[in-house]
Amino acid sequence: MTERVPTGITLHQKSRVLEVAFSDGRSFRLPYEFLRVYSPSAEVRGHGPGQEVLQVGKRAVEIRALEPVGSYAVQPQFSDGHGTGIYSWEYLYELGENQDKLWSQYLEKLKAANASRE
Repeated sequence: MTERVPTGITLHQKSRVLEVAFSDGRSFRLPYEFLRVYSPSAEVRGHGPGQEVLQVGKRAVEIRALEPVGSYAVQPQFSDGHGTGIYSWEYLYELGENQDKLWSQYLEKLKAANASRE
């Protein structure tokens, strides 16, 4: 497998989308809300299977800062105070490749919990 390295990362504040282009020519537009609800942090994922915490009310979340973590990841600071998720290049690529499926799963979980994005 070739290393997936970003060639460009742009925060589009008005549309609340992180655009990331990779060295293999692929690029993805990842909404801030999507990134927030799929944060790789323990606060969201838990410490093992079945410990995930459903994120609700994140529709209007913004990214206030995006800090590099070494040469392998970025760490967004979200407007709701969340800032512990470290998004590796590989994880961002996986989110981009699976965005439609993951988003559908998230919406189904919200519906099942009678919860809202608002």
